[in-house]
Amino acid sequence: MNKKWAVKRLTINLTTEEMKKLECYCALTGRPATDVVRELLRTLEVDNTENFKMETADSTI
Repeated sequence: MNKKWAVKRLTINLTTEEMKKLECYCALTGRPATDVVRELLRTLEVDNTENFKMETADSTI
């Protein structure tokens, strides 16, 4: 299946242990780290979603 994504690049800093854990999980499942992180983000619950305004990376603060 070919999906087209609206791409926003994210750089994260991980500890050595976090990186090892991610690499091990990816090796065991055969999935790329990008897919694993994206799936984990989708499981996050945000409280008060009615009052929460998400700002894009393009927003100025």
